[in-house]
Amino acid sequence: MSDNKPGKETLRVAIIGQSLFAVEVYKAIKSNGHHIVGVFTIPDQGSKEDPLATIASQDAVPTFKFKAWRQKGQIIPEVLEQYKSVGANLNVLPFCSQFIPMEVIDFPQLKSIVYHPSILPRHRGANAIAWTLIEGDAKAGLSIFWADDGLDTGPVLLQRECDVLEDDTLDSLYKRFMYPEGIKATVDAVELIALGTAPVLQQPVEGATYDPALNKKDLQQVQWRLSGQQLHNFIRGLDSSPGAWTCVSLEEPTESTVWHEIRLYGSQLFKEPSVPTGKAVYFQGNDKPGIQWENGFLIPGQDGKWVNVQRISAEGKVMKAANYGRQAESSSSAAVELTEDEKAKQEIIRQVWKSILSADVSDDTDFFGAGAGSMDVVRLVEELKDKIGVTLQNEDVFMATKFNELIQCVISKLRGDGSDGSGKVEYDAIVMTVNNREIRFPHQQFINGKFMDAASGKTTAIINPTDESVICQVSSGGIEDVQQAVEAARLAFEEGEWGKMNARDRGRLLFKLADLMEEHKEELATIESIDSGAVYTLALKTHVGMSIDTWRYFAGWCDKIHGSTIPVNNARPNKNFTFTRREPVGVCGLVTPWNYPLMMLSWKMAACLAAGNTVVHKPAEVCPLTALKFAELSVRAGIPPGVINIVTGKGSIIGQALAEHPVVRKLGFTGSTETGKIVMRACADSNLKKTSLELGGKSPFIIFSDCDIDRAVRLGMSSVFFNKGENCIAAGRLFVEKPIHDEFVKRVLIEIGKMSIGDPLDRGTQHGPQNHKAHLDKLIEYCDIGVKEGATLVTGGKRADRPGFFFLPTVFTDVQDHMYVAKEESFGPVMIISPFESGDVDGVLRRANASEYGLASGVITRDLSKALYVTEKLQAGTVFVNTYNKTDVAAPFGGFKQSGFGKDLGEEALNEYLKTKCVTIEY
Repeated sequence: MSDNKPGKETLRVAIIGQSLFAVEVYKAIKSNGHHIVGVFTIPDQGSKEDPLATIASQDAVPTFKFKAWRQKGQIIPEVLEQYKSVGANLNVLPFCSQFIPMEVIDFPQLKSIVYHPSILPRHRGANAIAWTLIEGDAKAGLSIFWADDGLDTGPVLLQRECDVLEDDTLDSLYKRFMYPEGIKATVDAVELIALGTAPVLQQPVEGATYDPALNKKDLQQVQWRLSGQQLHNFIRGLDSSPGAWTCVSLEEPTESTVWHEIRLYGSQLFKEPSVPTGKAVYFQGNDKPGIQWENGFLIPGQDGKWVNVQRISAEGKVMKAANYGRQAESSSSAAVELTEDEKAKQEIIRQVWKSILSADVSDDTDFFGAGAGSMDVVRLVEELKDKIGVTLQNEDVFMATKFNELIQCVISKLRGDGSDGSGKVEYDAIVMTVNNREIRFPHQQFINGKFMDAASGKTTAIINPTDESVICQVSSGGIEDVQQAVEAARLAFEEGEWGKMNARDRGRLLFKLADLMEEHKEELATIESIDSGAVYTLALKTHVGMSIDTWRYFAGWCDKIHGSTIPVNNARPNKNFTFTRREPVGVCGLVTPWNYPLMMLSWKMAACLAAGNTVVHKPAEVCPLTALKFAELSVRAGIPPGVINIVTGKGSIIGQALAEHPVVRKLGFTGSTETGKIVMRACADSNLKKTSLELGGKSPFIIFSDCDIDRAVRLGMSSVFFNKGENCIAAGRLFVEKPIHDEFVKRVLIEIGKMSIGDPLDRGTQHGPQNHKAHLDKLIEYCDIGVKEGATLVTGGKRADRPGFFFLPTVFTDVQDHMYVAKEESFGPVMIISPFESGDVDGVLRRANASEYGLASGVITRDLSKALYVTEKLQAGTVFVNTYNKTDVAAPFGGFKQSGFGKDLGEEALNEYLKTKCVTIEY
């Protein structure tokens, strides 16, 4: 669509340059209504044509591929005549590697403009981005300037700048800022020229620098007189091409040492408080040895600061620095056998390679050996993301340069099996044969992508509630572990890949995680069953099934979180533009209960990660195993280190430490009201962190006499006994209208008599053991109080006569409003039944609402008007009408009053993990 503003001239533009950058400039200038009258680019490299030439030819734009514009210092007459033939009135040089003579620069009426990737007059020359990093500049930027007969000395038309991030590389800075903003700036400059408003600003003399081209090998060599920061700057300035080089030996140097040349990539400042142990590595010319460890090479600067280098190239092969010198290990991996679907994807990848390389591609074709450059890597990564849904990093291509190697890398990522190393997770596994299958799961806490023991070395015994046997010992963390986990989450949020990731890519990872959970759903359900006592069939459908649904639901929200534009009064004579941004909070702490271990984790964490936050999670001390298995799957899904951290142990230590931690900006808690008050107070006293609380309940369920009594009995049973009564929204008190009260109780007792109590792994079991011994004891005490206060214990009220933490389904009748069992939650299989007078709708509503809790509620009636009236009057976050326990991942869940505030699930849950920023611009 053309942009025809009043006073705007339609220009005749010649594009002189090359690469995808020039292509995007070409397309944008054309779409703004200007005429591209000619394209001047580089000759074909073998059979490979520059993409600028390709698009110009497709548009029938005259295209010229001059090998040179000059000969012996003079412009070639034939070249000049061909250039003049297109009749341009403006030259645009978006990215040009050739020397263009002044006869061409000055020929158009409007002269020539050039893109340069620095804030001129600083860093004139061919490698401006690299020198910006090498010199440690705090700001990077770009300039569009009017070409003159000097080297990047012409008057400036416009400039734009950005902050240099601590771990920016040449590639990341180019992709993040120089490429997108450079295209916009070049196009904006053309528009200013068309409007006749383009400035001509002479470059100042002060601050001008001219930096040499880094194409000489001696300029690429690491100098060991540098500090740690300077060393980091030098390495990242040459990353990923050509790479800073040095010589290395893994043996202590002697006079006969053979040094091996390597190039260094993936530099980061090392900030850990202590230097890890590892193998000594020696660098020629540096009297201080480095360390080869699991994350790369640690290299010392002259000031005692350390730099970590993740990747190196040796003998033309890029590899992880941690693997250098382990040729046998690195060459032993067998090729994976492809499925039919994977073979189809292989051919798609082959066609992408052919398109980029303009050549046939065999399994042994080397991407760079066939002529590809660094911009082709960017194109390859983006095309594979679009066409087969795989997210690669540039270094994946550099480490798998042959076609068959890249196929293995891609398939491994698609499968999530970690065989390419990106999703590999190692841990000391607990392996058991249970439920006719082998299960394996971690027993250590999970911090920064690794399973590790607690700093104190303490552990907690995890008990199987079915037979009271010890399943395993699990790490019992402390404040030091919380500190380490929070720091890992902070770094992942502020500096890691997660914080820089596109929202849609984040969604792809969460979808992948959900897929892996589904692949392992039987294993997860088995672990949940032995760990928490959940009946296996229920664990499969609800504990695990709804968890998977939750991750898929919120994965779909990742790229749909956005702000809005707001019409505001203008500050005349100027105008104002106001918009909002929805931004992640940062590091979040999550504390979840023991009744639905995996599901409660998922309800909170899926929304938290979809919003772009990082997390430290404390699962219940008594049943943390599915959380740890989930952590394993998160690594296999490709979730970066530090995004998810799980610290196991006591809530009074870990939960309190999270609530008090000044870096944690949000705490989500599910648990008792008493503990929730402690949490909220700590959150307020520490840093006033955002808090959401899902606390206790005493949910009323009103059953009117006009109901279908068979349905009422069925729903009444499930409202109380679902998941052994260990259910946040369990009906804590049933109000039954008098005309059907006795019949309702009679039928409930018949149904209880049919219930199968036993091993939760038995497919016929309906009622399994309570979660742990302390809870069982509380249920016994709860029922004893009910009997002492005069309620009628109709059935149950005691522990089952069998091993394990089994509690008999229990029914109390004749329960008066003042009684303890009428007011307090049992969180177990205890049905509390109270009658109400026939037709007394307002009276039963007063009784139902006479509670400090307001989590859920229910009503059964055939009278729609009555149902809607009761729904309006009930003071609870959820109201079920003619159903119960019907939750869904798209429906918000949360309570009123002392049942807490904030929502899990649904779109509203995202608000708990986002902050809204309002931006107002005056123009």
